[in-house]
Amino acid sequence: TPLRMRLDERMKFYKTPGVSVAVINDGKLEWARGYGLLKVNGQQRVNTETLFQAASISKTFTALATLQLVEKGKLDLDEDVNVKLSTWKIPESDLTKTEKPTLRRVLSHTAGLSVGGFLGYLKGQPLPSVPQLLNGEKPSNTPPVRIQLIPGSKFSYSGGGYEVLHQLLMDVTGKSYTDLLQPILKTLRMSRST
Repeated sequence: TPLRMRLDERMKFYKTPGVSVAVINDGKLEWARGYGLLKVNGQQRVNTETLFQAASISKTFTALATLQLVEKGKLDLDEDVNVKLSTWKIPESDLTKTEKPTLRRVLSHTAGLSVGGFLGYLKGQPLPSVPQLLNGEKPSNTPPVRIQLIPGSKFSYSGGGYEVLHQLLMDVTGKSYTDLLQPILKTLRMSRST
């Protein structure tokens, strides 16, 4: 029998002060509710309007924006992403001699790219540009994104790969990431998301 916990028990177990839950059924919001506090020992309760860091959930939106450009013929799933990257390129290495980091591989975490995830930045801290982040240059707080496995050889979760896509989308369209994602968020009626 699987272990079952009430939500408050699970939050305590994972040391999570607050969560927001939305249930979507048949494409419609069935219900939404906030639980707990915004900060440990804080006073502000979480509600359905509370903003949270999106973290890896944003990969879904990046993939959607990328596939829209594939659908329009501006990107090709099986093309080396370096072909269309202009602001920054993935450095070539012995690992890319025969196999390349294609768009399909970056999307599916099989391009062999490094940097699994990102910690984020506190409010008021300087933010790196995407090329600074990709090169691991200050104010970035992560190492550079590089090929660490032969592309196509195995699955290796890479937030760094999605930062490569972030730059690729901007290079191909000439638009900011925010401008590219706004129509998607609007279509999904995510009016409080940024």
